[in-house]
Amino acid sequence: MSERTPTLVGHRDDPGEEPGRDSGGAPGRDPGNAPERDPGGAPGREPGGPGAQAPELPATPLLSAIRRPADLGRLTSEDLVALAAEIRRYLVAAVSRTGGHLGPNLGVVELTIALHRVFRSPRDAIVFDTGHQAYVHKLLTGRQDFRRLRERGGVSGYPARSESVHDVVENSHASTALSWADGIARANRLQGLADRHVVAVIGDGALTGGMAWEALDNIADSADKHLVIVVNDNGRSYAPTIGGLAHHLDALRTNPGYERMLSTVKRGLLSQGAPGRAAFDALHGLKRGLKDVLVPSAFFEDLGIKYTGPVDGHDETALEFALTRAREYADPVIVHVITQKGRGYTPAENHVADRFHAVGRIHPETGLPVVPERFGWTAVFAEEIVSLARADERIVAITAAMQQPVGLQPLADAMPERVIDVGIAEQHALTAAAGMAYAGLHPVVALYATFLNRAFDQVLMDVGLHGAGVTIVLDRAGLTGTDGASHNGMWDMALFCLVPGLRLAAPRDERTLREALRTAVGVDDGPTIVRYPKGALPGPLPAVRTVGDDGDEGPFGAVDVLLEAAGEGAEGPLLLVGVGAMAPASLEAGRALAARGEAVTVVCPRWVVPVPRALVDLAASARGVVVVEDGLVEGGVGSRLRDALEDGAAGGGARPVVARVGVPRRFVDTADRSQLLADFGMDAAGIERTALGLGRRS
Repeated sequence: MSERTPTLVGHRDDPGEEPGRDSGGAPGRDPGNAPERDPGGAPGREPGGPGAQAPELPATPLLSAIRRPADLGRLTSEDLVALAAEIRRYLVAAVSRTGGHLGPNLGVVELTIALHRVFRSPRDAIVFDTGHQAYVHKLLTGRQDFRRLRERGGVSGYPARSESVHDVVENSHASTALSWADGIARANRLQGLADRHVVAVIGDGALTGGMAWEALDNIADSADKHLVIVVNDNGRSYAPTIGGLAHHLDALRTNPGYERMLSTVKRGLLSQGAPGRAAFDALHGLKRGLKDVLVPSAFFEDLGIKYTGPVDGHDETALEFALTRAREYADPVIVHVITQKGRGYTPAENHVADRFHAVGRIHPETGLPVVPERFGWTAVFAEEIVSLARADERIVAITAAMQQPVGLQPLADAMPERVIDVGIAEQHALTAAAGMAYAGLHPVVALYATFLNRAFDQVLMDVGLHGAGVTIVLDRAGLTGTDGASHNGMWDMALFCLVPGLRLAAPRDERTLREALRTAVGVDDGPTIVRYPKGALPGPLPAVRTVGDDGDEGPFGAVDVLLEAAGEGAEGPLLLVGVGAMAPASLEAGRALAARGEAVTVVCPRWVVPVPRALVDLAASARGVVVVEDGLVEGGVGSRLRDALEDGAAGGGARPVVARVGVPRRFVDTADRSQLLADFGMDAAGIERTALGLGRRS
């Protein structure tokens, strides 16, 4: 906030609830301005009762007094400066303890304050694209206990309707906010709710997504929507934003202030009487062309959307002035706001890679991790893809705005021409990959597993239908836990096993991951997927023997036997199938069963889609089968194995009971991964219980 402007645009008073009317968002919802479902009290307040020890977090006297957005209207200019500083100190201290999206939130402190002073949430819907930047919004809407941020029972890392009526969308998949806003604004207009505004806050990175442009096309086609689009432009998604739009925004960001120039010229000409006014009229006729040259905002205005900006995103006065003007305009308006990711925290400001986009537990003084990052799955991929690319000049890697997080930075450093960042555009990534395969390359598309959901049609119709040799590497497959429902990569095996000709590998350790990657990039007649979880690698899980690798399925038919224990008097063993990351828990359960005297075999197929014939044969000779997979149970590997057994027994004969252990068909609440595994019976103890239940039934 500028110290030269001590006064601010007056805050729009909250009119409160009119007699007989709901003053909130959707009909029938109690908007209140106080959070009805507040997961926590003021910062530092212990909800656990008398005698409980308060956390070591900074005092926040101004923030603690903000229990609803309307409370911001009581603050002076000086108070707002102090409040912003308090929020930044609290964010650094709190997020350092739990991990989370630190950099994006440090960058939107003043912007979020301004939004809540100018608009009336929840009557005015504020929709955050991606949701990485919603921590400040949570603090200003009464959720000020971040001691269990991103943990079970604590504050979610993303907007969540279950927490507050001020949260509209759990919007952690990018580029969707404008469509949400368009829909809400249309509904408001159709219902005659002319006093309600909709604000969509979207970053420059998310604005590169195709869905955002579909929404802009529709927003521009319909006026009188009371819709404000705030472009939070920090020049980054994770890394610096790429593409043509990024270059345009950079031009807007770096050009001299057009409006200031025009105002100066206007004052000078109009002060010269009639000749000056004539000159100004002539100049005004040239305004559009001049504006195109100096500040190419016509890019947006040609769509039919009013543009204002760029606005300093850390100047409270300028922000409130711009947002107030936009609020009073009946048609859609874009407010272009320039912010700095990581603002006010030196370690984040100096972190070139991603400005502390997301951090684990860190030392707040230095920004260094509390626990050094262990060698993980992503690091193995990062190393192996460089080796594969050196050996095969056809290999090219594609990322969707996540070069560093998915492990492609080493390849980009070594061979920058072999890594293509398409921005937040997973659909384009897969279809472009099909084109590259057609032209003789072997693309490797590296994504978080949850984001591949967005490109199912492209995998099916562009890659699969055309038999394109494209390898898809899925990081953070399975249960990720603390990032909430939207980030669990639990859908891939159930979804993509529907694609004819697709092969999917679920490695269990470093060696099998490297082997799967080497096999995958050698496939040129269809898509391959290699999936692995978030986090550290397990220790090596060697096989006692391998079956199925010498048949016509080749490496895709290999099933590794990890344990064979002969029991007494049993008709066939219990078969535990540990899919990928679930192999260690399955092996532990198998050893516990063997210690009980049970006949048990533990296996891990290297490729699980299609189901290897060797696995079907092993299952057919077992007295019971337990399939454990870090993915959706319905339609997953266990379901496919059960179907194969049923098909094989169609001519008669018995088939074993198949127990499927995995993620149920529901959106999974935020919790630690280990908690979720225990909840769903996917830990060693749960697998053992399931197997014992089968043993008693057989």
